[in-house]
Amino acid sequence: MATIIDGRKLAKKINDETAKQVTKLKSENVFPCLAVILVGDDQASHRYVRSKHRKAEQLGIKSIVKEMPENTTQEDLMQVLSEYNNDDDIHAILIQSPLPKQIDEKFIMKQINPKKDVDGFQTINAGNLFLNESTNYPVACTPNGVMQMFKEYNVTLEGKKAVVIGRSTIVGRPMAALLINAGAEVTVLNHFAEVSQYTKDADIIVSATGKLHTLKAADVKAGATVIDVGQNVDENGKLVGDVDFNEVAKVAGNITPVPGGVGPMTICMLMKQTVQLAKWSDKRNG
Repeated sequence: MATIIDGRKLAKKINDETAKQVTKLKSENVFPCLAVILVGDDQASHRYVRSKHRKAEQLGIKSIVKEMPENTTQEDLMQVLSEYNNDDDIHAILIQSPLPKQIDEKFIMKQINPKKDVDGFQTINAGNLFLNESTNYPVACTPNGVMQMFKEYNVTLEGKKAVVIGRSTIVGRPMAALLINAGAEVTVLNHFAEVSQYTKDADIIVSATGKLHTLKAADVKAGATVIDVGQNVDENGKLVGDVDFNEVAKVAGNITPVPGGVGPMTICMLMKQTVQLAKWSDKRNG
């Protein structure tokens, strides 16, 4: 039976360290601040932002939430973003996706000050990741959280075969880059691929398709580490991942559950990176 990778337990451990870092920075007159811009009426986005706001306050991070109406123009959003980009008291900026259709989301994301891009989606930071630069820069929070899981559970990456299922800019692409940078031999699959042809030989599998039953036990090599990033609702209304958890857990060496696996790590890493951006900003300004 696989070792269950406990995302809640690890997130608490990292959050505790983040809170200590916040206290230390405040004693040095650096007050970490996260600003979130939320445009429109998407209820899932409102729930996500509320949870981010609560967690920031719990950890002692100043949290600004700017809510803008559904009919916000791109110019109006740019005005707020420009203000936050140039405010030295704001260390981290997040623009909650999705944005209303009248706003060019790719364009807006490129306009975030890369030194405040807490999601790691800005072009400069994405480039730094793919080039494996040695400088300080933020990385997409979910893949970054997965890397923390590998570290905590002593999962060896160098020289291992890794398969990433899904190629989104939020998970798949940055996940592949992080694994490549760690020395893994990486294959990235899209929805056209016959998944089992690749996963049966993989030491590490990261599934981020958002599709039920992407992976079954027969698709997984004995002892493999399986990371399930998917969040789906099954026929009973229960939150589940991409992976047939009960069956795959009998074969895998390590596996993440849904819920309680990768999910808690995303907000945890968002908070950690907010504090890192505050520290890096302090060093640059000092």
